[in-house]
Order: sequence, then structure tokens, then C-alpha cells
Amino acid sequence: MKIDLTDTTAGEINKALVRGRRAIGTPAVGMVLTLVIVTDEENAYDALKAANDASREHPSRTLVVIKRVSRNPRDRTSSRLDAEVRVGADAGTGETVVLRLYGEVSDHADSVVLPLLLPDAPVVVWWPVNAPLDPAKDPLGALAQRRVTDTYAAEEPARELSARAAAYTPGDTDLSWTRITPWRSMLAAALDQVTCEVKAVEVEGEEFNPSCELLAMWLADRLDVPVKRSLSSGPGLTAVRMDTTCGPIVLDRADGSLATLSIEGQPARAVALNRRDTAELIAEELRRLDPDDTYASALRYGVERLDTVPGQTSEEPARQAEPAEPVAEPEPVEEAAKAPAKKAAAKTAKKTPARKAAAK
Repeated sequence: MKIDLTDTTAGEINKALVRGRRAIGTPAVGMVLTLVIVTDEENAYDALKAANDASREHPSRTLVVIKRVSRNPRDRTSSRLDAEVRVGADAGTGETVVLRLYGEVSDHADSVVLPLLLPDAPVVVWWPVNAPLDPAKDPLGALAQRRVTDTYAAEEPARELSARAAAYTPGDTDLSWTRITPWRSMLAAALDQVTCEVKAVEVEGEEFNPSCELLAMWLADRLDVPVKRSLSSGPGLTAVRMDTTCGPIVLDRADGSLATLSIEGQPARAVALNRRDTAELIAEELRRLDPDDTYASALRYGVERLDTVPGQTSEEPARQAEPAEPVAEPEPVEEAAKAPAKKAAAKTAKKTPARKAAAK
């Protein structure tokens, strides 16, 4: 069921939600959280589809905030709120409200969202694109217990990760980190099968893929060994190679779906490591509402190493130039030219009769 509201208010939206629930015969509110999606018109459809799929595991009230850009100065001074209320089959297993903000009200989206939050339920804010540099200080982010961003959508992921590390607040997380959960689980399980020490690691993947950087930082942080970041044509992460005292351990995924785990002394085995869609990623993030300390530790560890040249080990410090050996200063040109003349004058002076008489 869909209810369209034009030039409306938060109070009218709440009344429309009640009417919709009664119309479909479910007057009770059975949602466990409020998911706020802040996006633009271009990405709203994909984000809402992913949220609806995730709501089958986490029934929630989904609020989609779309800030519309006014075309002329006159429209920017006026405010308008349009809403689309969806309940029943059109909203997955929860409720969906699509909010389109025009004019000055776009700068006060938190005042529109606040009356629509479920009472006594946690709030999660997700920015599929154009996330603020400090999500916790954003007016909408300040309402949430968890703030989800995606550095993969940024133009410069490495710089975006550095900004995330500098502004990290407990409750922040990133879908680029969520994408490597199967990799972290598989690598941890592989190390549990051997009793040896890891000496070095190489992480191979696409150049502009922040998940590769986060996995490299996590390994360097946890294992305290040099980690080499190498490039490949993808898709995404393609391989992790660990050099251990018992031989190499290799997790190789060339096609983006099926990986091969090779451990020295054991037969190679095929493992499912397919790339997951956004609905699975956001569903995983909604399973936990407490701060992710492991993500914070990995993010902070690798900030100063993100700008290193690919192939340089993440633990290798910058080499300082060795001081050059001191070189003897050359004699001044004038003094060097006068030296032979002084020696000749001294030799001549010894042979003069006056010099001999004075000596007697």
C-alpha cells in the first residue's frame, strides 16, 4: 500500500502510517529499529531495494531522506516536504517513508526525521554515497547509535579512509570493512590449522578498493608483521599470501566467487568466497549495534601507511639519508697560487751575503 503526501508535515506522515497499518490489518508496530538512509535521487532506488531485502531479517522503519536541489534562488527560500508512505508488501516486512526535502528544510533534515523515529528503538543511519567526513557530528548522525558509510563510493578511497580514522567515533563503521568479513574468517581459520609463525603477508587486489587496504591494515595490526600491498586487475580482493615458518599459506580468488586455500603439507581446497550484494552487507551491519573495536584498531593503525608506494611493506619505515663523510676543504685558489712563490723566496733569502754575514 502506498500513500502519497505533498507539501506535508511529520504529523501528517505519522497519521498516514497509522492508517496504512490499519488498512492492511496490522495495527501493532513490530519493528526492531529505525534505519535512516541519506542519499540522492540517483541512488535512492538501489539503496531502498537493499534496505527492503535486509528488512526480512531485521523488520524496521526505513526513512529515506532525499535532499532535492532547487533550480533557482526563489525556490531555495521556500520550504516543502513531500512524502511517500509504503506499508505492507511494498515495504518488505516493515514500513518505509520516502522523504523529499525542498528549499531551506533540506538544511534541517534532523527536525523532520526526529518525530518519525520509533520510540525506544535503536537508530542506524546509512549514507550510500556522499557521506560526511565526520558522521558523528552530522545532525542526522547524532541521532544514531550506528553510522554506516561506504568509502568504495568515494572518489579517493585512501584519503577517505584517512578522514574516517581522524574523525572516528564509537559506532562508526564502513561497508568496505563489512565486505572483508569472509576473508578475515577464512584467514583466521587457516592460521588455526597450523602451529607456526607468520613472517610476512602480501595482499593483492584492485588499486582503488578500500577493502584491500582495510584487510592489509587488519593483518598488520593483528600479526605485527610486514604487509605488502600489490595490485591486480580484480575483481575486488584477489589473493592473500602469508609467508610462515611452516611454509606459505595462500588464499587465492581470481574470479570473484570461488577461492582456493593452499596450506603447506595439505591438499588445496576450494572455498566459497563470492562477492556479496549490498543487502547482505547492510543486514550484517544491522546484526550488531555496539561499537566495532576491531575496525577502529585496524583503521587507526594504517592511516599513515595508506600513501605508501604499492609494493612497499607497510612496516618499512622511511629511510633517512646517511650523513656524508666529511670532505677536506680545498685551499683557497689565491693561497695555493702564492705557495710556490713563498718557497722560492725563502730559498733565495738563505743564499744572500747579508744573510750569511748576519749568521756569522
